[in-house]
Amino acid sequence: MRVITFNANGIRSATKKGFFDWFYQQNADVLCIQETKAQEHQLDGDLFKHPDYQRYFFDAHKPGYSGVSIYTKKVPDQVIKGLGFPLCDTEGRYIEAQYGDVSIVSLYLPSGSSGDVRQAEKIKFMQRYQEILEQQLKSGRRYIICGDFNIVHKKIDIKNWAGNQKSSGCLPEERAWLDYLFEMLGWVDAFRVLNHEPDQYTWFSERSKAWDKNVGWRIDYQMVSPVLRDKITSVAIYRGQKFSDHAPVIIDYDI
Repeated sequence: MRVITFNANGIRSATKKGFFDWFYQQNADVLCIQETKAQEHQLDGDLFKHPDYQRYFFDAHKPGYSGVSIYTKKVPDQVIKGLGFPLCDTEGRYIEAQYGDVSIVSLYLPSGSSGDVRQAEKIKFMQRYQEILEQQLKSGRRYIICGDFNIVHKKIDIKNWAGNQKSSGCLPEERAWLDYLFEMLGWVDAFRVLNHEPDQYTWFSERSKAWDKNVGWRIDYQMVSPVLRDKITSVAIYRGQKFSDHAPVIIDYDI
C-alpha cells in the first residue's frame, strides 16, 4: 500500500504546477493533502478528479485557508471529519478514512510563526490532540497519520539548528512533545525507520533559494501505530519537481 502526504499550500496552485499530473503516475492507494486553501465546491473541475479515486474534504470555515483532503482508491468504511474542538474543526485540520481496523488520517497542525497568540493556540491544539493520540493507541486500530506537524524533531531534521532555537517549529517544548509521542507513547516516525540520513527536508522557505540549496526543515510526517513499524517497506521525499513550498512524502507499507 502506497501512501503519499503533501502540503499543497493551495491545491489549485499546486495543480497548476503539475502536482496531479505527477500524482496520478505514482500508483498510490491513498493521498493525504493539507492546506488545500479551497472549498470543495471550487474543485469540481476535471483537473481535481480522477475515475480511480474517491475524494473527501474537510474545509476551513474561512475561505482560502487551511483545509485537508484524502484521495483514495478504496472506498472507506467511514470518514470522520474533525476532532471535536473548535481550533481543529473550524479550521479544517483533521480528516480520517477508516478501512477495517486501519485508519489513515490527513492532519494539519497549526503554525505558530505569526506570533505569540497563534503559538499559544498551537500549544493548546497539541495538548488536546495528545489526549486523542493516547486514546487512539489504546483503541486497537492501526493508524497512519499523515500531515504537516509544523515541528522538526531532531537536529538532523533542520539545516540551521542553532539559528532556529527560538523559532516556532523548532522550540524545545515543541520537540519535547514529539519526544513524548515517539519515545514514551510509542508512535513511530515512519520515514526514520528506514532513512537515517541528514539533509532530508520537506519544507523550504521561499527566501534565499532555500529549495535549490536544500536548506529546509522536515516537518511533514507519516506517524504510525507501533504495530506498523515492521510493515514499512520504502520511504522517499520527492523533490524532482516543485509543486509547493513542501515536498511530497511517499511511504510504502506491506498491508
